Amino acid sequence: MPESIKKLSYFEGKIVPESEANINIKTHALQYGTTVFGGIRGYYDSSSDNLYVFRILDHYRRLVNSTRIMQLQCNKTPEELRDITLDLLKQSGYRRNVYLRPFIYTSALQLSPRFHDVPTELAIYVLELDDYLDTKRGLTTMVSSWRRFDDTVIPTLSKVSGGYVNSALAKSEAVQNGYDEAIFLDGRGFVSEGSAENIFLVRDGKIITPSIASSLLEGITRRSVLQIAKDLGYEVIERDITRSELYISDEIFFSGTGVQIAWVSEVDKRKIGTGEMGPITKKLQSTFFDLVVGKNQNYKHWLTPVY
Repeated sequence: MPESIKKLSYFEGKIVPESEANINIKTHALQYGTTVFGGIRGYYDSSSDNLYVFRILDHYRRLVNSTRIMQLQCNKTPEELRDITLDLLKQSGYRRNVYLRPFIYTSALQLSPRFHDVPTELAIYVLELDDYLDTKRGLTTMVSSWRRFDDTVIPTLSKVSGGYVNSALAKSEAVQNGYDEAIFLDGRGFVSEGSAENIFLVRDGKIITPSIASSLLEGITRRSVLQIAKDLGYEVIERDITRSELYISDEIFFSGTGVQIAWVSEVDKRKIGTGEMGPITKKLQSTFFDLVVGKNQNYKHWLTPVY
């Protein structure tokens, strides 16, 4: 079937051509980073000729929770946000992998940085996206000199755009020094996450990941990996991780909506394990890529078909 794509976005209460979804340069959110957002994947399966959105309600529950934490006005339920998104995708006509960016932003044309008593708008745009980072080759990483902000500075469980200045600093430092990605330590000096990904270690057959007390964003893909790993019979431990423990891990991998599941071959010039993708990472990655296109019935409830 030939594909006919319309470049559409949801903007100011309606679906419009992407070129018409524009904001005024005085917009409050543009000045102060007072926006909460999400990142959602849609995976196309050619055998069923359908686009499956991954854990859409979980993403929108987190977005609504972000507005509560940040005192932003939000008059939509997760279910209403889901329905708007599905309508947008149907009208757009995508039959390929996509990335959705919904965000709720302070839309007033005024000064004064604050969250309360400022009107908001909802916007959603769609991008064609396969791999954000290469999931086939090992990623080289460095521990960033920038620390991950903690919950007493900016709420870490809210995906708020202003906090991503921290991520941008770490990512630029890593890439400008010849690495693919950065790894944050939290304010206490324990491992937190990547610049925009959660992190997992494997040691002696056990999967280890920092807890939410380590200033990380509670990722939807992270939550999925935890469940898949337990279903596969692996022991999963959430605890503090020291920097030096990274160097002696058997395997390291990132998880996230953008990165999906991507393995790490090197941290601070130290080879991780054999320098190849480890068996546990490989099993989790293959299971994940099967389930997001509906090939694993155990996780069908995580998928919402568009067509």
